[in-house]
Amino acid sequence: MAPPIAASRPAAVPSERLDPSRRAAPQVFERLRSLITTLSLPPGTPLSRVALAAEFGLSSTPIRDALMRLAEEGLVDVFPQHATLVSRIDLSSAQQAHFLRQALELEIVRLLAQSPSAALAEALDALIGRQRQFAKNGDLEAFMASDNDFHARLYAAADKQDLWLLVRSRSGHIDRLRRLHLPSAGKVQDILRHHRLITRSIADGKPDEAQAHLRSHLSGTFGDLAAIRRTYPTYLAE
Repeated sequence: MAPPIAASRPAAVPSERLDPSRRAAPQVFERLRSLITTLSLPPGTPLSRVALAAEFGLSSTPIRDALMRLAEEGLVDVFPQHATLVSRIDLSSAQQAHFLRQALELEIVRLLAQSPSAALAEALDALIGRQRQFAKNGDLEAFMASDNDFHARLYAAADKQDLWLLVRSRSGHIDRLRRLHLPSAGKVQDILRHHRLITRSIADGKPDEAQAHLRSHLSGTFGDLAAIRRTYPTYLAE
């Protein structure tokens, strides 16, 4: 485990009401996971159980359970008798998540292109349109969320929703790496272009082209890893 990163500011968790009809711990986990993967809580941020319990208006038990789940995904490091910190981005975990996602999605886009659907193409085009609007507004968080929506729609169209849940549960490190890369010049435009090409290849019944565009789409962040490491050296762990 990497040593703690020096961090002076405590976690800043936006105050939002929890849904009383749902268990508290999963909601706290989802909220904190979102803040971590979007880098609203960057690597090195301390997470105080006492402060989080006060912020969410909960006892320590659901906070502890949420932090345990985050630790299982490698998104926080727990140093007994010291602190719980948002972890560095683990490049090995990010690479394994990338491998898993690419292997699955290459087969998914091939399957979809072998049975083209006008309805699917229309749904994907609508998602691309929303993503383009988020890009125009400079809303990178919504842009990333809509990027996930695009890919989730592919899994759903192939009736592989459970595999999407598996991918998401392994994606915390790669998502943070992608978020660091997103502001790079031309990155947003590349994502939109690849989404359009993937959609057209599926709609035109061209599985080889769909796979080629998907492979190019998913490889961009690791292609710029050296630049990301230079810009954010304290955020990354080998």
